[in-house]
Amino acid sequence: MPTHSHPALFDDLADLPDGDERPDRTTFFADVILPLPLPRLYTYRVPHALRDAVGVGLRVVVQFGKQKVLSCVVAAVHQTPPREYEAKYVLEVIDEQPVVTAPQLRLFEWMAAYYMCTLGEVLNAALPTALKLSSESQLQLRADYDETADTNYALSAAEEIIVQNLRRNAETGEFPTLAFSDVARLLDQPAFHKHIKSLLAKNVITLFESVQDKYAPKVVRRLRLAHHFVNDPELLTELLHQLEKKPKQVDAVMQYLREIPVYQAPALNHRGLPKAKLAQNPALSDSAINSLIRNGIFETFDQVESRFPTDGNAVMPEIILSPVQEAARNRILELYATKNIVLLHGVTGSGKTEVYIELIRAALESGGQILYLLPEIALTAQIVTRLQRVFGTRLGVYHSKFSDNERVEVWNGILSGRFSVIVGARSAVFLPFHRLSLIIVDEEHESSYKQYEPAPRYHARETALMLAQYQGAKVLLGSATPAIETYHNCQAGKWGLVELRQRYGSGGMPEIKLVDTKKARAQKAMRHDFTPELIEEIQVRLDRSEQVILFQNRRGYAPYINCNACAWIPKCPNCAVSLTLHNRANELRCHYCGFVQPRVRQCPACGGISITPIGFGTEKVEEDVKELVPTAAVQRMDLDTTRGKNALQHIIADFEKGVTNVLVGTQMVTKGLDFQRVSLVGILNADAIIHYPDFRAHERAFQLFTQVAGRAGRAAVKGEVLIQTADPTQSIFALVANNDYAGLYEKELQERANYEYPPFVRIVTLTVKHAEQHLAQAAANKLVEELVARLERHAVLGPEAPYVFRIRNLFLFEIHVKLSRAHSTLAEAKEKIRDAMTAVQTMPEGKGARIVVDVDPV
Repeated sequence: MPTHSHPALFDDLADLPDGDERPDRTTFFADVILPLPLPRLYTYRVPHALRDAVGVGLRVVVQFGKQKVLSCVVAAVHQTPPREYEAKYVLEVIDEQPVVTAPQLRLFEWMAAYYMCTLGEVLNAALPTALKLSSESQLQLRADYDETADTNYALSAAEEIIVQNLRRNAETGEFPTLAFSDVARLLDQPAFHKHIKSLLAKNVITLFESVQDKYAPKVVRRLRLAHHFVNDPELLTELLHQLEKKPKQVDAVMQYLREIPVYQAPALNHRGLPKAKLAQNPALSDSAINSLIRNGIFETFDQVESRFPTDGNAVMPEIILSPVQEAARNRILELYATKNIVLLHGVTGSGKTEVYIELIRAALESGGQILYLLPEIALTAQIVTRLQRVFGTRLGVYHSKFSDNERVEVWNGILSGRFSVIVGARSAVFLPFHRLSLIIVDEEHESSYKQYEPAPRYHARETALMLAQYQGAKVLLGSATPAIETYHNCQAGKWGLVELRQRYGSGGMPEIKLVDTKKARAQKAMRHDFTPELIEEIQVRLDRSEQVILFQNRRGYAPYINCNACAWIPKCPNCAVSLTLHNRANELRCHYCGFVQPRVRQCPACGGISITPIGFGTEKVEEDVKELVPTAAVQRMDLDTTRGKNALQHIIADFEKGVTNVLVGTQMVTKGLDFQRVSLVGILNADAIIHYPDFRAHERAFQLFTQVAGRAGRAAVKGEVLIQTADPTQSIFALVANNDYAGLYEKELQERANYEYPPFVRIVTLTVKHAEQHLAQAAANKLVEELVARLERHAVLGPEAPYVFRIRNLFLFEIHVKLSRAHSTLAEAKEKIRDAMTAVQTMPEGKGARIVVDVDPV
């Protein structure tokens, strides 16, 4: 791991390149994006020695503040010094080639302006962690330290531990340093600074600031047969005779020769074999292999290798589109002659993915790069397998479950041209494309495309549209249930619209049935939270070797527990919510701050022991299915079961193979997954989704019900959907049953026009946070006053406490600002909002309050 070290104290910057101040030399300055929430760029002076090395998009090392050393990205190079301060010098240039491209910088600037955050916050979100540099004080033994001569300064036990570890690091060839965090770990005590201070006073150690590049390439130790054995077969035969009394070494040589036929293909020996591959044979011993290396029979060498496969070709035959699909593809290409953005509105199971693949193929043939966005990693895992068969090693994958080093390899692979097709979740919009020609945003309606915390609180769909504009690329949005705003743009003629109204192949649309839970409860026919009809249909499907998906949009075992005697409910100490019961872990958890406590068996209020779980989540559904349908092989897919890197892929693979036949899940199971044997979908608690207090509640309910219903009947088997509800007469169910998106759109559009909601206005939500409730409200009231003074009164709504009014010990008050969609007016209004926020934060009422801005909340 390369390190870039600088003195810890920068009070004297006199040791600059000789002659840097000569009057005949042009002085250059660099505006840099620091990874900090600063409202402006910061300007540094470029030393003459680095003049040719500093350029836009490169990372450089700078000092910020008295001792902090940071890496940052150069945004501009010019000859104008800053007026407000004397520019410090750039200390070092990290890269030889830009890691951030010019179109990326334009996109970052747009994001900072549109989403009302800073460029530093955008950069933090954009760069993989391994491309950022960390600054931490390090300590090292002084070169002139002589432990035998320092008799006047005996070392304490803690100091001896530090010195011994520093000496051991130096002797073993590792980094001869220790970070402050290493010292804390070695001494196992938080108050370790006094020992460092003492060692400094005794002239034992020196301090410096080290900036470490976190990216580490994958290095594989390989071995090969020494070349003289390859050139002389008789010499190898003689060697084997000499090793007759060492059978394990003979086995190792023979195993290598079986893997690498050195005499039939001598060139293969040069590449050799990974040492780990040879050692994984249980019949071989590490000691035998190491002896062969020591004796010069095997040579070892290190090779940097990709973390992604580099061999293998596309093996999938040409995709044959149906006439309907082919007509859709052709219509999309026609519209691209006059429109940059097209919506493909296709019913679930209509074969949108095949259309995407053909469009990607065409874009590749024209030499372009393609970005294929998906809302969930769950979708990524299944679709990547299909795309790899078509596009082979030209395909890269990018999402948050990848390690830092894997993400850097994809980043660098795009810069080098290795990857031409990228499949990824929302963060893939930050990648350094330079010849992007097509962006596909699949399931464009999904709220998962929205980033909530931390800033920038961007929407990947909207960001993708700007990315396409800067790159000159076309955009294809795809959905069976488009966002109202998206469909409105199509109806207004701004974007193109292509529709696929029938399913691919012989599969028809699933039949929707409503089951009345109110009636079943009155008849005492409910078993746990299942109606008799749903239990019976599950059993029928399993008897026919078919599969079932059960959707419950709440994880955990139960939303809360309740004392039957006194009605006590355990609450989170940090948030204004009840604790969710997780039965398998035997604990209560807060889904907002992560607080955990053991499950309560006795009421702390009255001492009663009758404590009952109320409501149900996916964990309880899983347990109930196993009890009610003993033949079911059940798996659960929610946030709790998919935390591991490959856990999600394993769940999907087991369901695809038929290892499991009932899949219980949250929204994860609704999003574009393609399972051929699913014939039944059960929606257990539809009413909670419909009655959520949000103006998008009916739109989201329609999307969720339609999407999860679309998992059924995707092959020849007939699909059926059972929706459990206490009120089957609600109008939303008729729209879902008839797959009537147009009806939903007309109804929603009329209501939003009446009450001024998107797509007719844009919304900016300001959340005021403070540890004291009355101070939070006072700051929110003052912010409303400042906003009203700058904007129209009817445009400002609030302040009001949200449904969950305290999170992580901070009280919340929300203000909603409705703004015109006109771009010039919008930019002006945002500037007024910034002015109002600044005014409040400089007043006594705003002291200690934090204001969070969310543009276009979903």
